[in-house]
Amino acid sequence: MPPTFFFFSADRGNCVNEDLERVVASELDALSFDLVELRRAGSKSRPLLDVRIDRRDGEAVTVDDCAKASRAIEARLDQGDLVGERYVLEVSSPGVERPLRSVKDWRRFAGKKASVNSELLGGRKEVEIVTVEGEPGAEIVVARTAKGEDVRLPLAEVKDARLAFHFGGK
Repeated sequence: MPPTFFFFSADRGNCVNEDLERVVASELDALSFDLVELRRAGSKSRPLLDVRIDRRDGEAVTVDDCAKASRAIEARLDQGDLVGERYVLEVSSPGVERPLRSVKDWRRFAGKKASVNSELLGGRKEVEIVTVEGEPGAEIVVARTAKGEDVRLPLAEVKDARLAFHFGGK
């Protein structure tokens, strides 16, 4: 089954418990994939699990990768009662507007544009990721604004961030 690509607005309706996230991440880890995003939607009787994965080798996620991840996650979910019997599982790549959740993500995408929501920016702004500095647990992203000013954003102060996509590559 081919992956389904779609986008959600920031965290609306996402009710994922830690046990479910731990199970999904564990299955992906065994396959050398990273969990980028896990969202739960649908109804209580028919939950929809949207799982976004990434490859650790930096290559693009393929349909075969999604199928392999889906089979592993399904086998594990079918053994327990985390989501019930009638769930729908969709596994895909994180897409062009992928979330930036970890320090690793911020470092990987240095030089790219991101849409960042932080009070230090006065809300949501598009910036260029310059670099990441600081000690583990106290990392600071250096980001360049549209006006060319460098801003230092402690990651703890970032509410939400996604890569920015512009049609036509601009």
